[in-house]
Amino acid sequence: MTLPDPPALARRFPRGFRWSAATSSFQIEGARTGDGRGRSIWDVQVETPGWVKDGATAEPGPDSYHRYAEDVGLLRELGVDRYRFSLSWVRIQPDGVGATEPRGLDYYDRLVDALLDAGITPFPTLYHWDHPQALEEAGGWLHRDMVERFAAYASIVADRLGDRVRHWYTLNEPVSMSLQGYGAGTLAPARQLLFQALATIHHQLLAHGRAVQILRAHEAAEVGIPNNHTLVRPLHDAPDDRAAAATYDLLHNRLFADPLLTGAYPDLEDFGLPPMPVREGDLELISAPVDFYGINFYNPTTVAAASAPGPVPFEIVPTPGAPTTGFGPEWPIDPPALRDLLIDFRERYGDRLPPVVIGENGASFPEPDHAVRVDDTDRVAYLAGHIAAVADAIDAGVDVREYTVWSLLDNFEWADGFTQRFGLVHVDQRTSQRTPKASFDWYRALIRGARA
Repeated sequence: MTLPDPPALARRFPRGFRWSAATSSFQIEGARTGDGRGRSIWDVQVETPGWVKDGATAEPGPDSYHRYAEDVGLLRELGVDRYRFSLSWVRIQPDGVGATEPRGLDYYDRLVDALLDAGITPFPTLYHWDHPQALEEAGGWLHRDMVERFAAYASIVADRLGDRVRHWYTLNEPVSMSLQGYGAGTLAPARQLLFQALATIHHQLLAHGRAVQILRAHEAAEVGIPNNHTLVRPLHDAPDDRAAAATYDLLHNRLFADPLLTGAYPDLEDFGLPPMPVREGDLELISAPVDFYGINFYNPTTVAAASAPGPVPFEIVPTPGAPTTGFGPEWPIDPPALRDLLIDFRERYGDRLPPVVIGENGASFPEPDHAVRVDDTDRVAYLAGHIAAVADAIDAGVDVREYTVWSLLDNFEWADGFTQRFGLVHVDQRTSQRTPKASFDWYRALIRGARA
């Protein structure tokens, strides 16, 4: 396979465009019982027999809690502008209420200082799906009280890190927590509530609004929220499939973007869904201006009308003719879909859409488990195609400021354990040994080309 020329692709981007890489705490840190760390909803799931595909418990994995200096060294070598990582709520506040754990805060102090010393901007995410199990047992995101628990946690973090960290993500992908965590049960906390899970959307967005207030009070320079978005297409140009696609677009995209960007939820009654538990002032809090809107993108979604009666009026089906990643038909590869999604957002929201940051984009492909140099040309082709799609969207007038690769490291991929590998850096999950892949070299060359 002939790899795309990085300098030529880099020249398509405006001067000052930023290049980043991302990880999340539970997926890379390991040390689940170390230094006073509490139990999160994911600790429960990895200890549930048969729930994780390969029985992995997220340990040792990359073991970044002890080997973060190696990660910073890789980031320096890669040449990124910013590093998106997440903070572990239970490492900082083990039960989600009350006392903090100083050793957890000390860890993030060390990480932030190491990044700054390396000339890399820290860009943390307050929450990446791993809230304390004690709060889940009290109702989790189904209960409005969770908003104030999150606000108290955000204040702890801002008080400790806000003197050096000026750029923040609030909550990662509320859609995944709501639809997969509470609706379908494929992510922690593994509830299967279907449409009864919709209240978790509103409470997460309220928590985002409260975090924005807190971070602004600590003089944050840049605050925003990343959500997983997908371009939704009907399988056939027929009324039933178009209606099914509209319903899925509402659930996956509009229920999260509309309140943030327009100050209103779409009319759920038109789709036979219960209204959101909105109180006076909620939507003003949710839609307070942010400095960027984060779009995480992996694949488009093809939807057909449900083949049998039931509570869900649609089916997600394979995208015709599309190659796939290591996840198979549910993750089709279609780079132009990212361009079309970005253009659709600009047309749908107009001037209400702030500058866009691509908060995650990447792909998993089968690779060896043992420490080895991987020539991952499939990943390079995936990244190059999607980066070119971002350039196409910029050419079409979309204000995109940053692109972020998921992920810096091979990590714990949730219910799939260590069976899926997204990293620019191969990790032997038994020894934590890191080996940069061909995609690492390609992305480094791209960044150098952009700066030249």
